Parts: sequence; structure tokens; C-alpha cells
Amino acid sequence: MESPKRLQNVFVVAQRPAELHSFYESALGLQLKFRDKDRWIQYGVGNTSVALACAEEAAPAASGLVMVFEVDDFSGAQERITAAGGQVLGKRDMGSHGAVLSLRDPEGNIVQLFKRQGTPTP
Repeated sequence: MESPKRLQNVFVVAQRPAELHSFYESALGLQLKFRDKDRWIQYGVGNTSVALACAEEAAPAASGLVMVFEVDDFSGAQERITAAGGQVLGKRDMGSHGAVLSLRDPEGNIVQLFKRQGTPTP
């Protein structure tokens, strides 16, 4: 199995994204990289991104942090995840952005695999 290419981003499930944005911007000095109203607020931090996501955008996560790993494809991912004690929650096509495969690890944490558009999806 090929390991992920990189940590693509980490996002916080935010109940009040606009207020949380004010905190991260003023308290930590994070610089805004991209914003989709209060659905997704993304900052550039080094060679990765940190984002605030509204509950609807973060689904299936309801709270906490979510790690998103970039991969070339999803080949065999479902089998590997379930064999290792995890659970595949589903795949979301995000159009020109790519696709995300959401999973739950054995302790219940949400993790996502991100595949850019144009790479194979079995």
C-alpha cells in the first residue's frame, strides 16, 4: 500500500465559524487563504492548510478535528480500512476540487482521504 502523499489539511468543526475565524485570525495571526462564506474558512500554514468548517460542510464529523490526507487514488482503501478495524462512511464527489473518502478509525475519530480531480477513482 502506498502511503499518503501529504497531510492535505486539518479542519475544525465549528459551530460558529465567523466567531472562530475572528479568534484564529487575531489570537494566532493565521492568514486567510480561501473563504466560502461561513461554510469553509481556510488558512495557509506552512505547506498545509488549517480550516474552519461549518457542521454541514464537515459531515460526517460533528465536532473536533479532522485530518485529511491526500492520496493518488482510493484503490483498495475500503478493504484496508475495514480489515484494520475502521469503517468507511462514504465518498463525496466535490466536482472540480476532487473527491473525499470519509472513514472512522477504531476509536471513532473521523479521517478523510482526499483525491484531486483527474486521478483514477475505482
